[in-house]
Amino acid sequence: MDTSESNPPPIPSETSPLVPAGTSKKPKTPLPKLQIGILMTLRLVEPIASMSIFPYINQLIRELGITGGDYAAVGYYAGIIESLFFVVQTLTVLRWSRLSDRIGRKPVLLVGLSGTCISMLCFGLSTTFWGLVISRCMCGLLNGNVSVMKTMLGELTDSTNMAQGFALLPIMWCIGGFLGPLIGGTLARPQDNWPRLFAHPFWNKYPYFLPCAVSACGFLLGFFVVLFFLEETLSSKRRRKLTTTLGVSNGADSENREDLSQTSNMPMRSLLTPTVIIPIANYAMLALLDIALMALLPLFLSTPAYLGGLGFTPSRIGLWMAIYAMADGIFQALFFAKIVDWIGPKRLFCVSVSCFMPIMLMFPIMSWLIHTRGVVDHAITFIFISQLALTAMWDMAYGTVFMFITASAPTKNVLGAVNGLGQTSVSMARVVGPAFATSLFAFSKEHNILNGNAVYVVFIVLAGVLRWLGSQLPDKIQDRDE
Repeated sequence: MDTSESNPPPIPSETSPLVPAGTSKKPKTPLPKLQIGILMTLRLVEPIASMSIFPYINQLIRELGITGGDYAAVGYYAGIIESLFFVVQTLTVLRWSRLSDRIGRKPVLLVGLSGTCISMLCFGLSTTFWGLVISRCMCGLLNGNVSVMKTMLGELTDSTNMAQGFALLPIMWCIGGFLGPLIGGTLARPQDNWPRLFAHPFWNKYPYFLPCAVSACGFLLGFFVVLFFLEETLSSKRRRKLTTTLGVSNGADSENREDLSQTSNMPMRSLLTPTVIIPIANYAMLALLDIALMALLPLFLSTPAYLGGLGFTPSRIGLWMAIYAMADGIFQALFFAKIVDWIGPKRLFCVSVSCFMPIMLMFPIMSWLIHTRGVVDHAITFIFISQLALTAMWDMAYGTVFMFITASAPTKNVLGAVNGLGQTSVSMARVVGPAFATSLFAFSKEHNILNGNAVYVVFIVLAGVLRWLGSQLPDKIQDRDE
């Protein structure tokens, strides 16, 4: 029997350096495979749902007829739809995270899974712009799962296996990023691709329901996995079970639960210290640039060549994004933990975020080549592949910043609040990111600012700000095991 599954390693504390002076490195603690496997399954279904809309969202906006045939204006409406989830999540995620510090992680996860499942079905059944708006708002309102999953992962790992554990988060995101666009691009408008199988009038009325339904099934599966197999990691909710096993008195048990409850209810302003704020600021800026890139990439690919894009179809966009995500996931799985051990988390973060500038530069280069050559030839394909390779390096910044945020929590019982604060900041950044990026893209093209490339210049400047923020991170991550 694998004891690591039933007996997770002790929850670490926050007081001593990563490798104390004069001592050798500790042996790595085995990861609790079953529990972390469940969390990674949940992490997988989130990007499948969120990324599945990207291949067809621009075409969906055009089909709704709200742009009046103006292709450049599609970016404005697509950015609004992509941002709405994060608008509402900004207002609620901290409350969900603090609630998980009081009632436990598992109940909050169950609410989030059921709410997201319902909202995805509503999105697929929407035939108006306001229907899309309501479904995306519902998804943000009922979903605080991302911060809770990171909190649980922090409670299931220690300093010896933290890099290995947190490396799994971007890997799952990459796998979800592979499956999501593939599902969205392939299953959108199934009546066009498989007319005999989807001949019912339902599919003409709701041409984008199938990818939404497939995504919703993932959340339904996750709900039952959490309900029956996931163990609670919040110590105050596990105390009764543990003390019964160990024979601790009821009086001591009550005193421990009272102390934990008081700690979990400490005011938020007490957490606003440089130790906590600096990693969160890096995370927020990282998320701003990343969500902007994820919004710009399909918009650039779907924009007609005469406006400076590549003119790809939704299925072709989905295929390219899926290939990238698969390669990115393999890269993260094979190299992330090794590179962290080799050069350290801070240096890796700084190297990763430095890749964003050349990523942005490749957009105007491809636009210039498509104007010059008129077709997407081998040179443009090579630049596009190089851009995706740099994006895989950029994605390594996520695993490292998660480590810094987890280690910044002053006590283990406010880890949910710290992750909630980080997720709130990130949600605010992601509110701004898609709408700002797509609107600036449309504005640059409509008014031909810097030959239509002003959007890329702005994000190159912001990438320089992130590189400076990365230099402010601590040189080492605190040891949370003693």
